[in-house]
Amino acid sequence: MDPVIIPIDGVLDLHTFAPGELKDLMHDYIDACLEAGIHDLRIIHGKGSGVMRARVRSLLKKDPRVAAVEDAPADAGGWGATLVRLNRT
Repeated sequence: MDPVIIPIDGVLDLHTFAPGELKDLMHDYIDACLEAGIHDLRIIHGKGSGVMRARVRSLLKKDPRVAAVEDAPADAGGWGATLVRLNRT
């Protein structure tokens, strides 16, 4: 399978990924955002059963680069997306 190219623009759409792929994907994406000077992210995990949301939140909670996590407002995905603020170092 060909690698997936993900734009580094602060919006990560996880609809095509499985929960088991998230750890490395999110770690690498956060690294790339920090290198690009992006500190405010929106991670789109979808509404579904909540499995992806729970996995995303669990990984973010453990990541020391993350300063804050909150639900996206309704016009930015509501509970189908998570807003993330990264620490500025």
